[in-house]
Parts: sequence; C-alpha cells; structure tokens
Amino acid sequence: MGKMTVKPKLALLGGAKTVRKNPGDIFKWPIVTKEDEKAVLDVLRRGAMSGTDITKQFEKEYADWMKMEFALGYCNGTESLRAAMWACGVGAGDEIICPSVTYWASCTAALTLGAAVNFADIDPDTLCIDPKDIEHRIGPRTKAIVVVHYCGYPCDMDPIMKIARKHKVKVIEDVSHAHGGLYKGKMVGTLGDIAAMSMMSGKSFAIGEAGMMVTNDRDLYERCIAYGHYERTGLATNYNPADKSVHNPKLNKFAGVPLGGFKHRMNQTCSAMGRVQLKYYDRRMKEIQDAMNRFWDLLDGVPGIKAHRPPKESKSTMGGWYAAKGLYRAEELGGLSCEKFCEAVKAEGVSACYPGANFPLHLHPVFHDADIFNMGKPTMISFGQRDVRQGKGTLPVSEKIKEICYGIPWFKKDRPAVIREYAMAFRKVAENADQLKK
Repeated sequence: MGKMTVKPKLALLGGAKTVRKNPGDIFKWPIVTKEDEKAVLDVLRRGAMSGTDITKQFEKEYADWMKMEFALGYCNGTESLRAAMWACGVGAGDEIICPSVTYWASCTAALTLGAAVNFADIDPDTLCIDPKDIEHRIGPRTKAIVVVHYCGYPCDMDPIMKIARKHKVKVIEDVSHAHGGLYKGKMVGTLGDIAAMSMMSGKSFAIGEAGMMVTNDRDLYERCIAYGHYERTGLATNYNPADKSVHNPKLNKFAGVPLGGFKHRMNQTCSAMGRVQLKYYDRRMKEIQDAMNRFWDLLDGVPGIKAHRPPKESKSTMGGWYAAKGLYRAEELGGLSCEKFCEAVKAEGVSACYPGANFPLHLHPVFHDADIFNMGKPTMISFGQRDVRQGKGTLPVSEKIKEICYGIPWFKKDRPAVIREYAMAFRKVAENADQLKK
C-alpha cells in the first residue's frame, strides 16, 4: 500500500500560516525618489503651485507617451470625467451608459449635468462592461458610453466602438485603473473619442491628487478647456501668461470665465512629480506585470480560482494591475462561499483578500432618489423622457459581484520567494476547501 497523503490543516482551523516571510517593500507604492522630491521642492520654493508651465510640459510628455495629440491636466480624475462628458455634449435630459460595477466617479458627474445614467451589466470574466448589454439601452437622448478598464483589465473595445459608431454615440474611456494597459496591442485610452483618468496616490500611475484627459479631437479638447481651464482662454493671470489655446470662436466669446464654473487646474507639485514618474513608469509597470503574472502562473489549474487577466495570445495586457482581482467559481469548490474562502486565505497571512469589488451602483439610492437640483423629484427623472432607473434583479452579474471575485495582493516587486508564499496560501485553501464545509 502506498503512503496516505496528509493534507495540511488550514490556518483558520488551527493550522500553520502559509505566509511567513517579511514582504519588505514589495507592496510599497508609489516609488518616490530624490528626483521626485527635488522636482516637487523646486515648485514649492518658487511658489509655482498654481501655474501651468510644468503642467503643460507634463501634458505634452504624457500625450507623446500615449501617442495622442492632446492631453489636459486636472485637479483630480473625477473632474476630468465630468469635463469629458460635457465635451461630448452630455446635458440636461440626456443619458449615458456605464457599467454598474465601477467607482462612482465614472458616472455620477452625469447627474450634475442633468443627465441620467443607464447602467449596463458586466462580463463575469473581464468584470468590464458587457458589450452585449449596451445596444438595447441606447435611446434618442443617449450621448455617451463610458467604458471602464476595470481593475486594469481592458474592455472589449471592438464591439463597443462598432455599436457607438452605428448609433453616433461618443465613447469615453475611464482609464483610472489601467494606465499603460493594451487592448489587442493598442494602449487603452486611445481607442474611444476621449479618455479621462485619475492619478491619485493609490493608482498605478500615482502623482498625488490629479487627473488627465486625452483625445485626438481638437473640438473635444477645446471644449474641455473652455469648461474648466479659464486660465488658458485669454489674458494673462497672476500665475500664467496669456494663453489662447481655444480657437473655436463660439467658445472664445466666453474667454476668461469657465463655462462649467469649475477650476480644473492641476497643482504643479503633482505635474512635477508626474514628469518624473512617467520616465520610469514603463519599467516599473513591467516589473508589476512580471510579478502579478508569476503569482497567477503558480495558481494555474487550481480549482475555484481563476486569473483576472487577458489570455496571453490576445495581445491585450493588464494596465498596472490596480485593485487586482481574482475570479471565484464556488461550484468548483463544492459551493464554498467567496466570503468564507477569503476568510480562510486571510488566516493564512494574506491581508489583501476580500470578497467582491465596487458596490453595484444601479442599486445605490443616489441613482434612484437623490434630488440634486431641489426640483421636488429625483434627478434621474427630472429632465429625461424616460425612466432608466433599475432595481434589484435587473443586472444579475453585477449584483453577484461579491460572489464571483475577490481581492489579491498587488505586488510591485518581482520577488519569487515572497510571491510564491502568497500564491501557496490561495492554493492551500482552494485545494483543502472541503475542510471548511465540515
């Protein structure tokens, strides 16, 4: 008779933890060097925080990096998305289409423009907007489709662009989670009509509290300037020389006052840091790619858990792996809940394991009951011709987000021994899931 294999006892049940090594700085982000510090201090020492000279250099370099014609810096990603919507003509009574599972900034600005959000479901494997759930939502007042490259995974852009062109609807790419990611070899953010993104300190491209808009369409670029960058529309100000970036005479008549009533200027401590970070981003992102792919390669074939990354032969890549996720399939583990699985993985020493992702926005009261303009009725139905609010049961994949995915460690350094320990924690729980059902 052969020897019986003794299965390791899960840490949640009193067994030894899998993760024991000190991770060191493997999770530290952003990487701030003396070069970053010098660039920021130079801005502070000359009192140039509110200028635009450094920001314009950063915009040019960022546009060149993305191979785009125009880039425009923002105080945060939320405002870059608001401006992109306004530039695309989103206004009172209009609609946008957006995935339900995303951060609120992807779509909430539409309400402040008097528009409604028609939420679409997500694909269970990509966690991005499902192209098959878009076209039937397009109505006579649909102005834009917001696609979110969610948790670094590039959306399936070909069918989305085909639908948008057929119906003459603009596509806004939210690249906040995916700086530098590729879709079939092309960088995300270059595929739609306009792209907007956050660069806050938690993102893969992290420079403080900032955002960026990119486009190849001069009209959209000028509309974004006119909406919130008053200092680029005319005469010199205290901090900036005369700047007439807007050529459109219909917009020029409003020079000197932002059409949206917003000031979107990026603080130059952020743009100074951005110029430095951009120089090293490709190299640092490659190490993140190597580390995260190493993690998933170690888990290939393990039941119940699946990599959230594009197929290797697709020419698509994750962008920075922000808020990295794994896909969970309870049916392969005898129905073990994602919540219990994560609890067991945490007990093995992995703090960054939790069920789900962002809350499905179509169920949030803001998109049902909020009366932003004090009109006596919800903003979602204040101006439009139809009610696109959706209740429970309407977007089934989005509504089971806590059952189908979970958080994983976001490795910034490719250190095989440390990464292996973390991967083995997930493997141990998945391969011994039966212990949790006793």
